[in-house]
Amino acid sequence: MKGALLIAGTTSDAGKSVVVAGLCRMLARRGVRVAPFKAQNMSNNSVVTLDGGEIGRAQALQARACGLEPSVRFNPVLLKPGSDRRSQLVVRGKAVDTVGAQDYFRHRTALRAIVAEELASLRAEFDVVICEGAGSPAEINLRATDLANMGLARAADLPVVVVGDIDRGGVLAHLFGTVAILEPEDQRLISGFIVNKFRGDVELLRPGLDQLTALTGRPTLGVLPFSEDLWIDAEDSLGTVADAPVGRSRPPLGSQWLTVAAIRLPRISNSTDVEALACEPGVSVRWVSDPSRLTGADLVVVPGSKSTVSDLEWLRRTGIADALAARAAAEQPILGICGGYQMLARTIVDPVESGAGTVPGLGLLDLEIEFANPKVLRRAGGRVRDHDRSCRDTDLPVHGYEIHHGRVTRHGERPWFELDGVAEGSVRESIWGTHLHGALESDEFRRTWLRQVARRAGRTGFVVAEDVSVAQVRADQLDLLADMMEKHLDPDLLERLITGGALSDLPILTVSQ
Repeated sequence: MKGALLIAGTTSDAGKSVVVAGLCRMLARRGVRVAPFKAQNMSNNSVVTLDGGEIGRAQALQARACGLEPSVRFNPVLLKPGSDRRSQLVVRGKAVDTVGAQDYFRHRTALRAIVAEELASLRAEFDVVICEGAGSPAEINLRATDLANMGLARAADLPVVVVGDIDRGGVLAHLFGTVAILEPEDQRLISGFIVNKFRGDVELLRPGLDQLTALTGRPTLGVLPFSEDLWIDAEDSLGTVADAPVGRSRPPLGSQWLTVAAIRLPRISNSTDVEALACEPGVSVRWVSDPSRLTGADLVVVPGSKSTVSDLEWLRRTGIADALAARAAAEQPILGICGGYQMLARTIVDPVESGAGTVPGLGLLDLEIEFANPKVLRRAGGRVRDHDRSCRDTDLPVHGYEIHHGRVTRHGERPWFELDGVAEGSVRESIWGTHLHGALESDEFRRTWLRQVARRAGRTGFVVAEDVSVAQVRADQLDLLADMMEKHLDPDLLERLITGGALSDLPILTVSQ
């Protein structure tokens, strides 16, 4: 098998990322040398690659599905929103500018060349490249600067399959309208549809799919069922809805649950950090945006932020800052990660992200933070430096990655970790903080730390499982996705599109004036 395919979507969060991950895993299991590619991503969920850059987390997961290490080649352009109007522009893993919609126009020619070069390189090296679109190809107001949807498909002559989420309703109209609104040369590449998250008897949907084919001349490759067991890395903030659970809670091994309230910041980044906690039986993790939700929680997590000072002001405005202060006074567990860690400091000096200068932090940790360029991007590993006396005092390994402008310029707390020989993070009674993303995926460390949290929260009936592997949970999720693709998609048509390109003689739809 040799070729490429672009998976587009009727909307953001339609299922493009999971379909690409599932297809990559399915092909890799068949022995195909396959790679993912997303020309341009807009997400604050990112990871640090072996080659020292950052890419969208969804592409890192897709790389794992292929059996590959994450690389900046798989996501050469990343936009990280810092406000409603401006985003940090990351090219080949490095931040190069902060842009608004108009600023972006001056980058488009250079970015288009970079995207074309990276895709050509991957196609030369791998048998198959599965590309993921961004948002919807029907955003015709953005067509002139499009790098990831029909702009990419036209430039590289890629067949396109459009995914629609039926759980939201109106999927047949979405699929038809996505094709019909495109210009003829773009329409000629749209070669089929996938319906995602269907509940019930697919035969009830069949007449609609038949009519969709009759109207568009394009087949449906398959209908993917809604799966309660499927939960994988969210690409962006659409996956972190306030009051929504994270993952699928499993019953506790002991007599008590451990409840976790993760604060849903407006500019949240790397929200996937808390997914490792949700893998544990008896741990219930939920996104919250109201201070009342913090009261009964055993642990509160303040996650990362792309706009630390702005989100800190939001904490104060909503009353969550006062609720965190009350928790700290009562010695109830709090964890701050990256931007959330910075918010716990006494002061923040930020001439870089917000330009706000010196602002007071929450004062829950004796730290001073100063933002500076260049951004810290690194993978890091080491051991836990601080140990709770009630737990085993051994050198527990920990690993993860750092993505931040803020540096600790004064540190008055006990360090939490020793990473690559350098002290990192902070511990004060029941408050922990770190710049290290992904630390909770270190299984032995997470188990030991959860015992500390449970003890400090008074949950003596909570029992930590001894056999949970976050890496295995993610691998199982990818295999579940691949199984769905194998069972519910037309394999012959899929291979035909990958190897032969867009279907021929596709009708051009017209929209009545």
